[in-house]
This record gives sequence, structure tokens and C-alpha cells, in this order.
Amino acid sequence: MARQPILEFWYEFASTYSYLAAMRVEAAAAEADVAIRWRPFLVGPLFAAQGWTTSPFNLYAAKGKNMWRDVEREAASLGLPPVTRPAQFPQNSLSAVRVAILGQDQPWLVPFSKAVFTASFAEGRSIAEPAAVAEILDSLGLDGTQTVRAAAAEANKTKLRVSVEEARSRGIYGAPTFLADDGELFWGNDRLEQALAWATGDRPKGLR
Repeated sequence: MARQPILEFWYEFASTYSYLAAMRVEAAAAEADVAIRWRPFLVGPLFAAQGWTTSPFNLYAAKGKNMWRDVEREAASLGLPPVTRPAQFPQNSLSAVRVAILGQDQPWLVPFSKAVFTASFAEGRSIAEPAAVAEILDSLGLDGTQTVRAAAAEANKTKLRVSVEEARSRGIYGAPTFLADDGELFWGNDRLEQALAWATGDRPKGLR
């Protein structure tokens, strides 16, 4: 029996397009019979390497204005709640990402990740403070205070740094990014379907 193909989904909680991808990747992958490996990471260090001190959507006003309208359209088409911009964009996602790294092999990673995205982009709530992240964990029936504390331990901080370096070494430069088994990289929410097709071997003629 053939092994089910796996697609890695690299996402960042501060990313609007990661939000859209997170809310639809499971259904799309199930339809394509592809397994998804959720890979939380920080995109900030990758931006810093390019000399950027903030999101390119802030650096280029016209780009940012269009992005928010595009996200509003896409959210509506997916049946998601109206987009609510957080007071600070991009939000500081460090505490949330640390928790996600801690939970990478746990069944609560996906519901936690989706809850963080919902809090930020559907409810306009802050996800920056450890207390806010703990509250999200509590809402999922987990011990928020203990989990946030464990996520801040040095061993888990090291795991996060390793994930960022892995992303850099594999050519990732933004979020969301999808990586197929063979290392083929697809960037952006709008490339999800192409990434799934590639993972199943359905590729354009002349490419392999």
C-alpha cells in the first residue's frame, strides 16, 4: 500500500495569510488524501535577515491596504467571521509560538493554533501576553499557566531557535509556506491547492 503523502505547513501566528490557510488546510488536505504536518515558527528573524524591522505590509502602505481588503474577501469566501484587525500588527507571537513548539507532537496543537488565529484575526484580541495565551489554553481544557511556563523553559526556547534555522536552511522566507516530501516549496495561502497536487504527484507536464 502506498504511503500517504505528507505536506508540511509552516505558519506564523502574526501572519494574516497563515490564518486563512490554517482555517482551510485540513479540509483541503483530506479531500486530496494528504497528511498535514503543522510546523509553527517565527518569521521575524527571516525578515530581519533581509533588513526589515516590521512586516512588508507595514513598510509598503499600498500593499498593506490591499492585503487587508484581500484577507477580508478571502475570509468571507471561506465563511469565516469578519476580519478584525488587532490593535498592533504584526502582533508579538513569541509566547504563542513557544507554546505551539512545545505542543508539536500533541493532539492539542491544531485546536490551539486555530484558537490563537481566531483570537487575533476574528476577535481582534491580543495574543502577545503570556496571560492571553494561557487564557486560550484554558479555554481548550488545558492548564494554561503551567503550559506557558513549560514553553518558556530553555530547552523549548532552543527548539524554537532550531525551527527557525531549519526554515532558513530549507529556503523558507515567509508564511504560510508549504513543503512537499521532495522539498518543493510553495509560498502563500493561494498556493495550497498546487502544493497538495504536487504532494500527490499531480504535477505540470515538464516538471518533476
